[in-house]
Amino acid sequence: MADFNLVPGSFKTEGFKEHVGFSESAGFSESDGFSESGEPKRMGFFGFNTSKNKFSRSTRIFKWFLLIAFLALVAELIWFLGVTPFRPFNRIEVSGFSYYDRDSLLAYAGLSPRSSFIFTNAKEIESLLADLPQMESVRVFKRYPGRLEIHIQSRQATALAFTDINGITTPLLLDRHGVVFYIGTAISEDVFVDLPVISGLNFEPPYLGTRLPARYFSLFEDLEAIRLNAPELLSAVSEIRFDRNSSEGVDIILYLQHQRNRILLSGLNEELLRYTLLIADVLTATEGTPEIIDFRAVIASYFPRGGSL
Repeated sequence: MADFNLVPGSFKTEGFKEHVGFSESAGFSESDGFSESGEPKRMGFFGFNTSKNKFSRSTRIFKWFLLIAFLALVAELIWFLGVTPFRPFNRIEVSGFSYYDRDSLLAYAGLSPRSSFIFTNAKEIESLLADLPQMESVRVFKRYPGRLEIHIQSRQATALAFTDINGITTPLLLDRHGVVFYIGTAISEDVFVDLPVISGLNFEPPYLGTRLPARYFSLFEDLEAIRLNAPELLSAVSEIRFDRNSSEGVDIILYLQHQRNRILLSGLNEELLRYTLLIADVLTATEGTPEIIDFRAVIASYFPRGGSL
């Protein structure tokens, strides 16, 4: 039987604690899901903190993603900056060229299937191609990473001339700058059929790239403007002869297609040529065919056949 001490203030609970079955840790503690603040803790299946584990796993995944992205960027930079410039061009574009086939033109420029971006000098190619007499202008552009563009403006024929080479009459083509860019008999009829024929020029010896003296520059520019804007006027002219006068200028003599007369001019432009042909038609219809019509002065004059200047 339990021994109770009934002395006031000295009630003993030791025996009660032992036999009833309660202790400070029995039944309730902080580890049972409650914190000091009274809120339940989140626990994993095995008693681990799942919120902390998820955060740690997401951090690792993000770090791996950054590492992979960085390595991919480095690899791409190495490819574009360290490999691609040394690879051959994947495309070479040539536009506006004539008189040469594409392969011959590229070979002359020093380009081959192995030419690469890093070892190709655009300015050098421009200089090489511009030396060809058939080229009026050349522009070369390198487009990173593997494209080369060559833009050519070929010389266009403005007039046809003839010269004597070893006793053979040989045709020449001249452009609007008075440059001889083609010599030979293998000129297609489609090229020169509508071109005005120029005479009175001295080509000794003729060679490709020959440029006429400066006094002819404006005449050829005017001739090119007429050829482009009013080709029907030139179709009425069979020959244009340039003669130097005593003042170091140039007199122009026109020979018409269907009339046996000569027209003297001091200049050449579309308006003047149109007026000249009109007056020549009127004089031919009213006065007969005059031998010479002189438009070098302010007032035009003409000389009947058999007369003199």
